[in-house]
Amino acid sequence: MKIITAKQIREADAYTIAHEPIASIDLMERASASFVKWFVDHFHKQKVIKIFCGLGNNGGDGLAVGRMLLEKNYKVEVFAIRHSDSTSEDFTVNEQRLSNLTDIKNIYPGKDLPSITKNNIVIDAIFGSGLARPVKGLCGEVIQHINKSKCTVIAIDIASGLYCDSPPVYPISVSPSKVKEETHITDYRLPIIHATHTVSFQNPKLSLLLPQNEVYTGDWHLVPIGLDEGFIRSMDTTNYYIDMDLVKKIVKRRAKFSHKGTFGHALLITGSYGKMGAALLAARACLRSGAGLLTMHIPKCGYEFMQTALPEAMVMVDDSNDCFTTVPEIEKYAAIGIGPGLGMDKLTQKAFLKLIQKSSKPLVIDADAINIIGKNKNILVQIPSNSIFTPHPKEFERLAGKSDNDYQRLELLRTFAYKIKSIIVLKGAHTCIATPQGDCYFNSTGNPGMATAGSGDVLTGIITGLLAQGYSSFEAAILGVYLHGLTGDIAAKQFGKEAMIASDMVEMLGNAYKNIIS
Repeated sequence: MKIITAKQIREADAYTIAHEPIASIDLMERASASFVKWFVDHFHKQKVIKIFCGLGNNGGDGLAVGRMLLEKNYKVEVFAIRHSDSTSEDFTVNEQRLSNLTDIKNIYPGKDLPSITKNNIVIDAIFGSGLARPVKGLCGEVIQHINKSKCTVIAIDIASGLYCDSPPVYPISVSPSKVKEETHITDYRLPIIHATHTVSFQNPKLSLLLPQNEVYTGDWHLVPIGLDEGFIRSMDTTNYYIDMDLVKKIVKRRAKFSHKGTFGHALLITGSYGKMGAALLAARACLRSGAGLLTMHIPKCGYEFMQTALPEAMVMVDDSNDCFTTVPEIEKYAAIGIGPGLGMDKLTQKAFLKLIQKSSKPLVIDADAINIIGKNKNILVQIPSNSIFTPHPKEFERLAGKSDNDYQRLELLRTFAYKIKSIIVLKGAHTCIATPQGDCYFNSTGNPGMATAGSGDVLTGIITGLLAQGYSSFEAAILGVYLHGLTGDIAAKQFGKEAMIASDMVEMLGNAYKNIIS
């Protein structure tokens, strides 16, 4: 699914209006109805709902939502923020329609703001996706007033004050004293709605996917509003959202006469003294992902442990008792993953460099293997093209340097993937996969329960197993990340997010595959 910009959203609106054809006010009605359908599925009628409307089309959405909820017998109060004398045409139409059912309460500069209690539900319809300037004055006061209430807040399309595609720029009056005027900052005192939920229209917005905006977006949900799909498919973008449709196109079904050789022989170089658990997690995930054969290259200290814990895997031991020091013959392996539990011993670092020099096929590079490169960046030029790196944010920082904000880090990620001709899987909520072509794919599966020891080792095993089966590096990264998140979602339902461990994700890989292939 494409992630499109605010400008492209306006273009899709205009195209749909012209070519469906449909009147602008009727498209607004359709969008508001989609919001209301989501709302009534999640909130009961006992609480008082307070809708705060700006004077543009997002405010028009809010007025239409208020009317529809009143017609469903919800307790609704609607407020129009009179920060200007002008209103949009669709706002005016919906203002008249709503006034036939209830009085609209006006908020004027210099007047007391309406009371909001923690038990209220606020619907934010002040500014939508078209906002391109800082929020000031009366609207900023209302936003801060809503935030201070600590009540449940649902934003229509996007939290008011948050830009769709870029970090906000705010004057010194609301920023920390040491931040220069008009610089990009993240500060909870900024006039941006702190949404509990965001109900966004049609396609995801980039800002919904970045960690620094979590306090503004809350849990976000996507609802269709009938924009022209053909027109959206024709739009250029470098940002995508991984959904089930994409994954179903990638996953391969098994032929009747397949055998273990059909699905490749994977090699995992993992583990060190005290960290053999990471090796086991990666190994189990690799086999569960569907690899036909797996050989583990581990230090001698892990031999009996691995042979006992995972009899399905073959084991070759390193010359060292404690860590990786000896590069095995690698020609026969369809895919090689390295990193989980590897350690940073100097002999390990030398052996890793030798492995890179011997490798002609893409590698899956994780954990301490990434940290070794971070300490020896000159070896980046020797990494085989289309290798797959799986760093968490700190590991990526060691590779590519620091960023001032998540938008800047995204561009650094894109540039770095292009520079080293490899795929970078930046782990986290909405894990982002950057390709050498400059595209970024954000994941749609996963949950905070996956923030547990060994989760990354499982991902490395999955991706290595997929690569061994003949998936391209791009396909292995996309499918691997999606499967990994889906196992976490299934495990969370069974064990709860707080109690999940990485082994639970491995056990759920079969169910994840069933969900995709069914």
